[in-house]
Amino acid sequence: MSVPRNKPIDWIGSSFKDLCNDEIFPEDARRAAGYQLRKVQRGDDPDDWKPFDDVGAGTKEIRIKQTDGAFRMMYVAKFEDAIYVLHCFKKKTQKTSQKDKDLSTQRYKDMMLTRSKK
Repeated sequence: MSVPRNKPIDWIGSSFKDLCNDEIFPEDARRAAGYQLRKVQRGDDPDDWKPFDDVGAGTKEIRIKQTDGAFRMMYVAKFEDAIYVLHCFKKKTQKTSQKDKDLSTQRYKDMMLTRSKK
């Protein structure tokens, strides 16, 4: 039995900086996010996710619930070369804000443009 290869992660825009920002992602949420991304790298689904195709085809949202809030990571893992993390944020309302959707959509477009130039 072969061990699945670990896809590299390509952080789009400020997604990595946002994940590392304690004001956006406290340590417990960051640790949970890392664990979920590791599952995706191995080819598994995260524990709690949903498709978010209105951002772009193949976009998924990892959902992390902590006592201090709800945290989200938008990513695309449909390509062989990498997992593209589009946006990391803390939800402030039940519904994902239009601002977060718009930012994720713009980063998806940027990612696709960069991929087409390779």
